[in-house]
Amino acid sequence: MSEGDAFTWEVLTTWGIVALATFGVIARPWNLPEFIWAVAGAALLVAFNLLPWPVALAAAGRGTDVYLFLIGMMLLAEAARKEGLFDWLAAQAVRSSKGSAKRLFLIVYVVGIFVTVLLSNDATAVVLTPAVYAATRAAKVEPLPYLFVCAFIANAASFVLPISNPANLVVFGKQMPPLLDWLHAFALPSLAAILATYLALRLTQRRALDGPVAAIGTIAPLSRAGKLTAIGILMTAVVLLTASAMDRDLGLPTCIAGAAVTILVLAVARQSPWPVLRDVSWSVLPLVAGLFVLVEGLNQTGVLPALARTLKQVSIVAPQFTSWIAGSVVAVASNLLNNLPMGLIAATTSHAAQVALHVTAAILIGVDLGPNLSVTGSLATILWLIVLRREGEHVGAIQFLRLGLFVMPPALLLSLAALAPVAP
Repeated sequence: MSEGDAFTWEVLTTWGIVALATFGVIARPWNLPEFIWAVAGAALLVAFNLLPWPVALAAAGRGTDVYLFLIGMMLLAEAARKEGLFDWLAAQAVRSSKGSAKRLFLIVYVVGIFVTVLLSNDATAVVLTPAVYAATRAAKVEPLPYLFVCAFIANAASFVLPISNPANLVVFGKQMPPLLDWLHAFALPSLAAILATYLALRLTQRRALDGPVAAIGTIAPLSRAGKLTAIGILMTAVVLLTASAMDRDLGLPTCIAGAAVTILVLAVARQSPWPVLRDVSWSVLPLVAGLFVLVEGLNQTGVLPALARTLKQVSIVAPQFTSWIAGSVVAVASNLLNNLPMGLIAATTSHAAQVALHVTAAILIGVDLGPNLSVTGSLATILWLIVLRREGEHVGAIQFLRLGLFVMPPALLLSLAALAPVAP
């Protein structure tokens, strides 16, 4: 076998392994968890000597900030669930709906916006979804229309602020614009995405929202530990905003805040930490690590540098056209590969191409909003799926795709049209 043939074999094999791993994550053959397919794909790259193991370890290590962020959020969510905070918030939401399913739907949507903007889209999946499920049980309504809100708003509102999605920090990297420039660029696209997503969901779920909402009687007061958990979540939002304003990584502050709140709550309630630690969805961590390794495998093939050169040439000739095409292509690709590795690929490519920030901004919209087509398109949606399974709910890939085809494309096109130039 010649050197050229060997190179082609390595490239094809690498892309084949990544494709199979991605298919496994999306389709979950034999109902195996998503992380098994991602880790198996990463292991095959190393086993076939397509990716040296030190390089694979280094690639997995680049996800440290994401791991820490997720650990903090999952600890907060589990502590809140154990202390009844979700049930209490659910009862308040149902009472505020005054018997109207449409009003309850709107309440869930508005709360989802604020949680996503201030705590990130992953927090919406992990923290808000259990509260919404508890609300639907209390209201005695079909849960899926309200649970869909948690999945779709987590992506639709994820570029209001830099902290609204960890992928934002990955895509822009050191080119992150100041907050005022960020708001100038993304305020209108975010508003377009949020409104378009709401109208599409409201229209598609209209039949399920015609029924009544059960009345709520006396609401038991929140325990002291539950109040501490609520305060801890609010303080975590402050920590995230502060860290973002100081241009700091979000993972370590989030992990410290989540661990501190959990320890304090458990100490006040005099409870063992093991039930909380046992019920945290730790499998998401090897899933993320596997995705980082798979992306590095693609990077080693040399395809990404070639893509960067093409992107640079096209962006020089037609920057506006490039932003539309790049945003749309990345949006679709995020559903095929998951937006976390797609964000890494987009960041590597756009930084190497040195494209205008306006093009990078369009790519970010594709990374953030595009995954609303696929049930495994974003890490937030995968976390949402895990929470749903724990509650006994099931949403299939085809079911989510049918809804996503109606919800995502209008929001994406309106957002790209509303994108203002980002200051250099």
